[in-house]
Amino acid sequence: MRYFPEHEIEAGAAALAGFLAPHQHVLVLTGAGLSTASGIPDYRDKDGVRRGRAPIQGPDFRRSDAVRRRYWARSLLGWPTLAGAAPNPGHLALAALQRQGQVGQLITQNVDGLHQRAGSARLIELHGNIHQVVCLACQARCSRASLQQRLLDDNPHLQHAGEQVKALPDGDAQVEPDALDQFTVPGCEQCGGVLQPDVVFFGDNIPPQRTEAALRAMEEADALLVVGSSLMVFSGYRFCRMAAQSGKPIAAINAGVTRADELIALKVAAAAQDVLPLLART
Repeated sequence: MRYFPEHEIEAGAAALAGFLAPHQHVLVLTGAGLSTASGIPDYRDKDGVRRGRAPIQGPDFRRSDAVRRRYWARSLLGWPTLAGAAPNPGHLALAALQRQGQVGQLITQNVDGLHQRAGSARLIELHGNIHQVVCLACQARCSRASLQQRLLDDNPHLQHAGEQVKALPDGDAQVEPDALDQFTVPGCEQCGGVLQPDVVFFGDNIPPQRTEAALRAMEEADALLVVGSSLMVFSGYRFCRMAAQSGKPIAAINAGVTRADELIALKVAAAAQDVLPLLART
């Protein structure tokens, strides 16, 4: 692996430009590390170790009223951080690189919607988009922003609690157990059914059509660029494994370790928002 630490960021960006230049179809895979500069916390530290308690599992969410109360109470308080996040220079640079033809298809593990707001096209949201909510009974959809007001109206005791909690990844937040006991979860306005954010929870499978589209993008690519992902989750790591098995080169921009370090040919160990703008101006 050619390795460039943070203090060699200019040299690393030049090496990445050289990596991109001979390839016509560079697939980009992004993760939570790209959005931390937008104020959205990530799940892991630089060693790839998960921070805090394990996230809610999809089967538990659908099976348990108590788990749903926990999720939506924490989401009510954490949502303002996510809703107020804006694309950072890394998102904007990736959109520019797409327009310039230096990279092609983009796959993101993030659910924050910041790639769209930055202007990226040809985007696959592998784990969905948290700005949408779906009814598990009738499949009616609404925006997460509209649900926020219903959550606040039904739980006035939490109107100002968000000022005192710590924001966690993907709109989550820390909430004390006594707040959860009193929490009311709104149902679907169409049928009264259970509402779920339109994302792939931990413990759930990515929808088959989305998986097929992502795997096809990897098959059609001639190189892979990983941005801001530790690749500890298999849904991201598998793209590196596919690339390596087919002899396609892999580069990465990630401040910490990744699960695929032994497969990566070029790595810049720095923040994506610092590296990508250097690429976009070359």
